[in-house]
Amino acid sequence: MAKKARKKTKKATKRKTVKKTSKTTAKKSAPKKAATRSTNQSVTLIDHANDREYVMPVMSGSIGPDVIDVRRLYGDMGYFTYDPGYTSTGSCESAITYIDGEEGILQYRGYPIQDLAEKSDYMESCYLLLYGELPTKSEKAKFVHDITYHSMLHEQINNFYRGFRRDAHPMAIVCGVVGALSAFYHDSIDISNPHDRLVASYRMVAKMPTIAAWAYKYSQGQPFIYPRNDLDYASNFLNMMFATPCEEYEINPTIAKAMDLILMLHADHEQNASASTVRIAGSSGANPFACMAAGVASLWGPAHGGANEAVLNMLTEIGEPKNIKKFIQKVKDPKDPTRLMGFGHRVYKNYDPRARIMMKTCHDVLKELGIKNEPFLDIAMELENIALSEDYFIERKLYPNVDFYSGIIFRAIGIPTSMFTVLFAVARTVGWIAQWNEMIEDPHQKIGRPRQLYTGEVDRKYVPINRR
Repeated sequence: MAKKARKKTKKATKRKTVKKTSKTTAKKSAPKKAATRSTNQSVTLIDHANDREYVMPVMSGSIGPDVIDVRRLYGDMGYFTYDPGYTSTGSCESAITYIDGEEGILQYRGYPIQDLAEKSDYMESCYLLLYGELPTKSEKAKFVHDITYHSMLHEQINNFYRGFRRDAHPMAIVCGVVGALSAFYHDSIDISNPHDRLVASYRMVAKMPTIAAWAYKYSQGQPFIYPRNDLDYASNFLNMMFATPCEEYEINPTIAKAMDLILMLHADHEQNASASTVRIAGSSGANPFACMAAGVASLWGPAHGGANEAVLNMLTEIGEPKNIKKFIQKVKDPKDPTRLMGFGHRVYKNYDPRARIMMKTCHDVLKELGIKNEPFLDIAMELENIALSEDYFIERKLYPNVDFYSGIIFRAIGIPTSMFTVLFAVARTVGWIAQWNEMIEDPHQKIGRPRQLYTGEVDRKYVPINRR
């Protein structure tokens, strides 16, 4: 019986031993099947402070590692688990997205992202994430029609935009407008009504490009461009971004295809920070628009959605290829705070599968636009070569991630750095909505309420202010 953990307290030293009592090992992959809530496996936790044993069941999903069900741990033993960042904690049961970071695998509803990127499009992927299956031709046509005809915003929202300062960050505007949607569309906020949830879901996916494009137009002092029902999702977004009342925007098919692909690659990413934020906000019964605003706020952070913006800032700092060597030395210096942005990932310990797809798209866009000797691309390619060849980066598994190339593409097509995270929000909205719907429909869902390891003062005596 192996000792796995020791916990020291002021009163006593408690020793716990964990042993797995199953005769079989968990499979890393399996044919598609319904999720299993329990198995014939269990884990025994032995508390040596009182020599008591506690048996906890093991649960298996359709793929991936098994999980130990610790829901009764506090009630039975008086212990919490301690897991900062939830790196080893499954917060929910989900059938939407699967990631294997060690193998570099990303699947939407069981479909590898590489296959979807090659054969599908963003609207079809949205349908897949929301409904769990790929649509038939007629189902897709109806879905695209319904999303298209929900893309306009309530006209009074124009006035809402004008309440922001002109120099406000577009993400601040998007966060505020999304949160205010419940004041304009209060006919779809009854979360107990399946029809209301469906309407709210369609509205969010449809209106987010309009909200994002208008945030950009407002920051530029340009008039808003209304959505066009004759354009596809990606083309419509580009038109609202770059058209003016003076002249039509000529949509380049290569650019539109690249934008559609970028949206697809960012559509969902399992229980990331923003998706978890949406779920925990929704667990209280908050309306869907408030939950989406919470997701936008979480995404804004440079460690999450702001990563591609940070990549461009890094490339700007480097400036020229001749400065790369000096920059890399700073990255390797443990005393220097300089970080290599766009490399490495919290989940992926292999090459981000989306990055391989994005690299080819990046070259296609630059070729289509006739951009040669792009200094940022030259720097990016050299950084990639260094990261993939030097032991320092290989040992730390700092492979290029999707943010590394997406920022270069955005810059090439004329999207300002301040809009990078906004585009991420447009793409991820469908993932948030899918996660939110799944959470609402989960019969085991409870309000999110993490516990803590308290380390503060205890039982302090109050001292009157004149005696301090």
